[in-house]
Amino acid sequence: MGLNIIKHPVIEHKISILRNINTSTNEFRQVVQEISTLMVYEITRDFKLEERIIQTPITETKVQVLEGKKLAIVPILRAGLGMVDGILSVLPTAKVGHIGLYRDENTLKAIEYFAKFPSDLAKRDILLVDPMLATGATAIAAIDILKKQGATSIKIVCLVGCPEGVLAVEQVHPEVDIYLAALDEKLNENGYIVPGLGDAGDRLFGTK
Repeated sequence: MGLNIIKHPVIEHKISILRNINTSTNEFRQVVQEISTLMVYEITRDFKLEERIIQTPITETKVQVLEGKKLAIVPILRAGLGMVDGILSVLPTAKVGHIGLYRDENTLKAIEYFAKFPSDLAKRDILLVDPMLATGATAIAAIDILKKQGATSIKIVCLVGCPEGVLAVEQVHPEVDIYLAALDEKLNENGYIVPGLGDAGDRLFGTK
């Protein structure tokens, strides 16, 4: 499926709140969770169903239920943590791993400092989450780490991305689907998305 931009009036409204410099830390955190929840419906569109027979209060009937897909949500620390609870509210049985990466301010390359995953990661469909897809370096490094652990089914879920980051990921990992709530104009000379929403981690946790 490649690049998927999830267009919905409610999501677009909530993205506008995130972009606003006057949005408080508390509201920013809440809206990130809300958008993440809304995005799940599109991300899971290709999940398979199986037929079961259940008893309703009235009669026995055939129903469609999820096939029993094994999922893992893997946030890229630290900003990715802001999206986890929103996704878990819809997919509560998913396991959660963590990847710690930071961006070198000079080279813009991603440096790993932490990685911990469910023991059966290779058997799971993975949602790699991070609010921003900027240069793509962090996402590429995270996918590399997941693949070294045996992962074969990976989707990237971000709130805001830009063409440069999307292209970078597609060139290195073309089989990985990318889901965005908004595709912005470009990167600036400092590697930040324009118009973007600033540093998502700082805005989520009230740091500088």
